[in-house]
Amino acid sequence: MLIALAALLGGISLYLNKDWFGKDSIQISHRCRPGSIGLSGRGRPDDSLVNPVLFLCNHRLKFTSIKVIPVSDIETNKYPHPIWYLVSDSNSVPTKTFYYGLRIKGMRPDVKGAIPDPLEPGVPYRLLVQAGSFKGEHDFIPDAKTR
Repeated sequence: MLIALAALLGGISLYLNKDWFGKDSIQISHRCRPGSIGLSGRGRPDDSLVNPVLFLCNHRLKFTSIKVIPVSDIETNKYPHPIWYLVSDSNSVPTKTFYYGLRIKGMRPDVKGAIPDPLEPGVPYRLLVQAGSFKGEHDFIPDAKTR
């Protein structure tokens, strides 16, 4: 009887703690910070209509791909076009935070020479990230630039 009770309690414990056996997820948040982060991309002055968008992840990750796609494209197109798309050939640097449109060490644009499209204030976007077999996504709406 004691063995059956111990097995029952062990089963209940495993059921209640089942997230121990699940995959870690990538949790992403963002901040729109007033101010300037310097030059936007290839030495061009920052003429963006939105405050710089900083993305924060719950762990340092070696990203294999990062995409930003307008949510309206995702809802209406089978194959939505990313406005920013970075990939890693082999060895990206573990990263916990990054700004939209700026370089990330160890990553390059998917299309050679491509530069990110400017974000528009009030338009919803979706950030899609992949780090090996882990995937994550985060919807965000950039704030209009404040001076």
